[in-house]
Amino acid sequence: MTEDRKWEIRIAADEYRAKCKESRFGIIDLFRECERSGYKLIRCPLGENADLGFTLKRDKDIIIFTNTSSRLSREIFTLAHEIGHAVLHMEKGNTFIDNSATILGKSSNEKEQEANYFAACLLMPVDSVEKFMDFKLSGSDKNRLSAMDIARIMSEFGVSFDMVLNRLENLGKINSAERLRLDNERIEKRVGNLLQSVGGNARLNRASNETSIPYEYIDYVIYNYNHNAIPKETLERVLNCYRLNIEDISDRLEESISEKRHDMDSKADQ
Repeated sequence: MTEDRKWEIRIAADEYRAKCKESRFGIIDLFRECERSGYKLIRCPLGENADLGFTLKRDKDIIIFTNTSSRLSREIFTLAHEIGHAVLHMEKGNTFIDNSATILGKSSNEKEQEANYFAACLLMPVDSVEKFMDFKLSGSDKNRLSAMDIARIMSEFGVSFDMVLNRLENLGKINSAERLRLDNERIEKRVGNLLQSVGGNARLNRASNETSIPYEYIDYVIYNYNHNAIPKETLERVLNCYRLNIEDISDRLEESISEKRHDMDSKADQ
């Protein structure tokens, strides 16, 4: 990634962040900001080993998905990464599916690297990081950060311990030896304990397992069911995400379930 491209991405991240509601240093609720931006956000627990997120364009809508089975701090970074794709890469209607390799920066794909850089600039812009360290850390703390300091930064910006280390190292606030020391301290004390000790947001270290789907997507599913594009089982699984069942939408089905099943059975016998 060239320095000119980094500059363009920093500007794009700054422009997006300027529209967000912020606390003193961090974005208050990136999930809400994503929806306020006009993106269609879907959050579902798919399991720890499933993909972490995706971004795609359907008609005029940009749809963003995040897996709520991952730790909240990772889900927030995944969302920032997907917003990066939406802002930077959707001019040709591309689809991006992201797993731990792309989110953790292990992919050599240029667009994935750009989305990660956008996410870092969006969640932890350099001026906010420097302001936090200036206002919240004493002179001695700045020269030798502790794992508790990292937990404070983590809680304030709503990010993971690893992301704080990555960002501070990239900004030249710590070197590789200091990063190793902090990482070892994290392993010894555990992130959950560190967050608790500083009165931080312990939810960041747990998966939310939330389900949140725009209600308009019920329309798509019912339409596809009424046109025999999906089976009853798929309809029921989607409705379950909304805490609904077949009876709740029976007035929107073109024919009863028994009639549809009879028709499908009859076609199969012919």
